Amino acid sequence: MRSNMIEYMTIFIQVVELGSFTKAADVLQLHRPAVSKAIQHLEDDLGIKLIHRTTRKLSVTAEGDEFYQRAKHVLAEVDNLMASFSPTLPPRGRLRLDVPLALAHAIIIPHLMGFQSLYPDIEMVLVSSDKKTDLIGEGVDCVVRLGDLQDSSFISRRIGEIRMVTCAAPSYLQQHGRPATLADLEQHRAVNFFSDHSRDVMEWKFIENGVVVSRRPAGSMLVDNSDILLSCALAGLGIIQASCNALAPHIASGKLEAILTQYPCVSKPVSVMYPDRRNLSPQVRVFIDWFSDVFARQLA
Repeated sequence: MRSNMIEYMTIFIQVVELGSFTKAADVLQLHRPAVSKAIQHLEDDLGIKLIHRTTRKLSVTAEGDEFYQRAKHVLAEVDNLMASFSPTLPPRGRLRLDVPLALAHAIIIPHLMGFQSLYPDIEMVLVSSDKKTDLIGEGVDCVVRLGDLQDSSFISRRIGEIRMVTCAAPSYLQQHGRPATLADLEQHRAVNFFSDHSRDVMEWKFIENGVVVSRRPAGSMLVDNSDILLSCALAGLGIIQASCNALAPHIASGKLEAILTQYPCVSKPVSVMYPDRRNLSPQVRVFIDWFSDVFARQLA
């Protein structure tokens, strides 16, 4: 293999993405013949045709498209490797995150432009759900978790706590009345949240006379998705308990009303998890620091 294969791969990727030898030469600040020669060397070494050229346009062959995809991945890994051992280089490459829906909507996405401004060379893949993620099997670099963590072989770092609130839609309260005490919850309908992997229904935790008490209200609905939980509450299907950040806009607009406010809800911890501290990539490190700062400012 030629010693300058990485350079040839870089040139090839630019040609494919720009659809032009001339444009690729301009971006890379090379003479056009050098770009053509690099592609020719690649094709000779591989023994396949990567690009069909005509006087008017170029098209990538099936083999060329597969090589493009794999070459991009290889160069991204090279960038990650160099960044890991070169602290003076800005972080770059792909960062795959898994974030609960409520935190994605309320905290991460509204502030994401700031992260992109700080680290423009990081390509973020944001997966958002309320399901348990297999970090290794799904190739996830970092997971944000809401709630107590189960025993895990992964590294975790607690970021802070998020306040919870108990709410219902005005239409529900008009039809069923407003609970005045925790005991009154037994006479009401709740939309409950359950964990997809343990199937456990989330308990509602309150502080009553300085003591933490748990309630598991009866309900006609169980959901495993916080977006659906919110939609059910807005539709008047029952009382819910969820994060203040997610519900605040709906409380402010009057679409939901906070209830039982004399019994503060117990806050839930927010943590980040990642596979290995020793091989923590620069992308994960800067994301954790950024998210910690954003979260702290949200609570200030």
